[in-house]
Amino acid sequence: MEPRTRVTSSRHERIKRRLRGAALLLCLPLLLTTSRPPTALETVLNSGELHIISRNGPTTYYEGSQGLDGFEYHLAKIFADHLGVKLIIEDKDTLKEIFNALAKPSATLAAADLTVTDERKQNIRFTVPYQDVTQKLLYRNGEKRPKTIEDLYGKRILVVANSSHSERLKELQKDHPQLIWHEQGNVEMIELVEMVHDGTIDHTIVDSNAFDLNRGLFPRARVAFDTSEAQQLAWALPKNSDDSLYNVANEFLIEARDSNLLNELTERFYGHVDSIDANGALTFGYRLKSRLPKWKETLKKAGEKHDLDWHLLAAISYQESHWNPKATSYTGVRGMMMLTNATAKEVGVTDRLDPVQSIDGGAIYFKKIYNRLPKTITGNDRTWMTLASYNVGYGHLEDARVLTQRLDKDPNKWSDVREHLPLLTKRKYYSKARYGYARGWEPVYYVQNIRSFYKTIAWQDQLQQRHLATIQKEKDTEIAPNTQYDTDNIKAMSVL
Repeated sequence: MEPRTRVTSSRHERIKRRLRGAALLLCLPLLLTTSRPPTALETVLNSGELHIISRNGPTTYYEGSQGLDGFEYHLAKIFADHLGVKLIIEDKDTLKEIFNALAKPSATLAAADLTVTDERKQNIRFTVPYQDVTQKLLYRNGEKRPKTIEDLYGKRILVVANSSHSERLKELQKDHPQLIWHEQGNVEMIELVEMVHDGTIDHTIVDSNAFDLNRGLFPRARVAFDTSEAQQLAWALPKNSDDSLYNVANEFLIEARDSNLLNELTERFYGHVDSIDANGALTFGYRLKSRLPKWKETLKKAGEKHDLDWHLLAAISYQESHWNPKATSYTGVRGMMMLTNATAKEVGVTDRLDPVQSIDGGAIYFKKIYNRLPKTITGNDRTWMTLASYNVGYGHLEDARVLTQRLDKDPNKWSDVREHLPLLTKRKYYSKARYGYARGWEPVYYVQNIRSFYKTIAWQDQLQQRHLATIQKEKDTEIAPNTQYDTDNIKAMSVL
């Protein structure tokens, strides 16, 4: 698959020109005098590197099958690209480490899903916001749903240490002295959601974006009530008199908002989160552990063979058959990828119930559609439209794209096309379409489901890899007891 497109080239150039113009104005004093130390922005431009402080996680950055991924990563990467420098991520395990790092003179900025709070603003300064979230109190489905703060007295509550959730609980405690909770620094919000899901703890508080991303994997964790009004997420910088990098970062974020870049990133990472109901999520979570491991290597081999992300193939095959190689529908499609007889012949599959053949055939068919789409459809839009075509047929997708353009929207953007696909169920529209009536809502749900499955499978795979790495490190430590490990060492990743 082709590399993910961040924004259109024209938008890239517009933001880049504005940023570099601002950077030049801020750097002009350096041309006039060399008697002072360089500013933060000059240091970044002279070194060719933008160092950001972050924390590994599904809402920030993580290692995907095609490299680094995540909302914060892509936003920071685009910023670094526009400055013409390399992005270096300095990974921290806890929020406390992030705030301590920001106190150092050499710090640049933190892009770590940080909530703007009055307490934090005393020690650091925030850019203009890029996203709004609310704090969600979670409980386990089947237990009594708390409705008030008093209902939390005596309960097992765990939150991330030094978080905005901890700050909020301290505020609530002033009026509710019986409210008690515990904090842990090296825990992720996704792990807290899982703890509520499993019943390890009674309650936690997480941000709405983190809950939305993870509720498909842990459906027993439900929202009891919001503990805050809407709060803003922003980048954080040291609180000093050097405004150079701060001003350019603000200009970038404002331009990203005005140019619709922030909306595009939000749609990419959160535009699929309402697609799976609780029962479907429970089934998926169970089969993720019980069925996927059996087919993981087959999916990986097919992905490598056809230059496709195996996580995506896994998500498609789950949507099609729930990883059941003998699956058969009333319409006659069969196998892991639920191929029709005609499609099977087209891609050289002789036995649709052979899981290896089916997965390979599905990958071939997906790639054929992907390559057939117009070149004007790029990045993830190309992937989502390929999936829609896989489900509803290429002709119906083209009808929807024509209709999208006729109604003055962008036929190359999935977010626009998905709004118009359901119109193909109405005679007013399908009577004028080349391929006629289509069950246009089905490909919309189909793509949403696969996006949800894909995110969960990819993140779960990374968690497993980290767990295996931890086990291996422990084994190595046992073998070489004299080896010294610096657990505070900064992990730096250079993104080319």
